[in-house]
Amino acid sequence: MSTQNAHSVPTASPAAGPPAGKPRRRRVRTFGPRYPSWLASPLLLYYLLLFVAPLVILIAFALAKQGDSFAGDQILYGFYWENFSELFDDLYLRVFGQTMLLAFGGTVATVAVGFPLAYWMARHVRTDRKGLIVLLVMIPFWTSFLVRTFAWKLLLDGDGPFAGALGLDILYSWKAVLIGLVYGYLPMFVLPVYAALERMDWTLVDGAKDLGAKPWTAFRQITFPLTRPGLLAGTLLVFIPMAGEYVIPQLLGGGRFLFVGNVIQGQFIGASNWPFGAAVSIGLMAILSIFVVLYVVSATKEEQFGA
Repeated sequence: MSTQNAHSVPTASPAAGPPAGKPRRRRVRTFGPRYPSWLASPLLLYYLLLFVAPLVILIAFALAKQGDSFAGDQILYGFYWENFSELFDDLYLRVFGQTMLLAFGGTVATVAVGFPLAYWMARHVRTDRKGLIVLLVMIPFWTSFLVRTFAWKLLLDGDGPFAGALGLDILYSWKAVLIGLVYGYLPMFVLPVYAALERMDWTLVDGAKDLGAKPWTAFRQITFPLTRPGLLAGTLLVFIPMAGEYVIPQLLGGGRFLFVGNVIQGQFIGASNWPFGAAVSIGLMAILSIFVVLYVVSATKEEQFGA
């Protein structure tokens, strides 16, 4: 063995780590369960088939053009923007505005009725009876939505036995539409708010009252902030389907108070103008997406600050 080999610097092997000059990547150890990514494939397939594919078809129809049906060209596919330009017509702007106004009013009325009901269920009902009360709230879902709406048509008819005895004649008015909206979507608001109230630590409220806080002060500073995520979720669950409603305005409003859903139904079924019906649908989705984004931002802030 020569002297040169004895004092030579040994070269770094690949197993010794990255070469000098590059930062060493530190492996983060996690103690949570690790699942293979292919387990998400059913969910991904479900998402692609039932959300992405219909949305792509809807956009393709919205960008198409209604052809001359007598010439055999019913739909001309391409990139035509006339359908979206037509949405800014005064007639359709008025329908969009009326839809948002009645959906907003229905949501406010549902909150006014549903929050006290959920509060009573969580705060004042005995524990062994809460399941029965939740069951009573869920019972309307056991029957068809169409049948329940027809039942309200009979109740609100001024010539019927119920409204006639009370002297009411509000069928085919915005009041009848509002009553139908509140009744139809009340359980969808009550259940998430009730769940939020059930998870709340009520000893905080009791402690605040023991320290001299008035009931309204305890509600405003403790109950409302802690239940705000459930309140926002319930409000969104109610507002979105109300904005897309078309059965209640047709049956209880008598067609006098058109919603966007009625326009979409008329374009697809009555006028057979699928491209414009698809454009109206995308316009409605765009408006509702704004509210969804606002909810996500609000929920993210609530989670960030630990509310």
